Amino acid sequence: MRGAGSLLAPQVIQRAECLRRGKSTVAAIQTGGGAALHLAGMADDETRHLRVLIANEKRERLELLAQVVAGLGHEVIAREIYVKEVGAVTARERPDVALVGLGLHSDHALELITEIVREASCPVIALLSAKDPTYVHEAAKRGVFAYIVDSSAEELQSAIDITLQRFAEYHSLQGAFGRRAVIEQAKGILMARHGIDADRAFEMLRNHSQHNGHKLVDVAQAIVDSHLLLLPPPADPPPAISASPAS
Repeated sequence: MRGAGSLLAPQVIQRAECLRRGKSTVAAIQTGGGAALHLAGMADDETRHLRVLIANEKRERLELLAQVVAGLGHEVIAREIYVKEVGAVTARERPDVALVGLGLHSDHALELITEIVREASCPVIALLSAKDPTYVHEAAKRGVFAYIVDSSAEELQSAIDITLQRFAEYHSLQGAFGRRAVIEQAKGILMARHGIDADRAFEMLRNHSQHNGHKLVDVAQAIVDSHLLLLPPPADPPPAISASPAS
């Protein structure tokens, strides 16, 4: 398989060392949507030192991938083969990114991805030696954030950089949606309590935020939390009435 020769061959480890010392690269990676992404001119001072978890059912691939990752200037914090262990290791080590290679059996790799995604607050990148749309589709359903096919060390570094950026943007967007939901909930509470419209409720939130020096979303969250605490307890169900025996 050509991917193993490209990503994990000894000469690629030497290329990884060159990249770590600051030589520029141009990389094209395949993301989950299938579009090619390019990153050019990456210098050593632009590359973050990352804590990387790698997983593959084939131990020899695992060791060679670890050398490539280390050659790129990153720290391999865990090398996992077994599905039953990878979740606990992920939760304990809290990696910046996880790389999962497709070994002999796709089911094993998919189970590794599932366990890592369940425990991790980091993106997972699938490494493939050849295009496999069925596997990519299943991996995406289990939470893989990107995949890379038949890659060099430079392409791997670019894949990591782009994935981390997109992962941060995704979480920022999730946070924005969450903040908006809290503000809308607080507005609804104020509208019901004071008999006002949505614009007036938002004005109340904003004025309180500015007057007290708190973020708008923090004021909204306090209203929501207080409202939940002040809700009346659920009423006890009425006692059951036993039927009198017929005389």
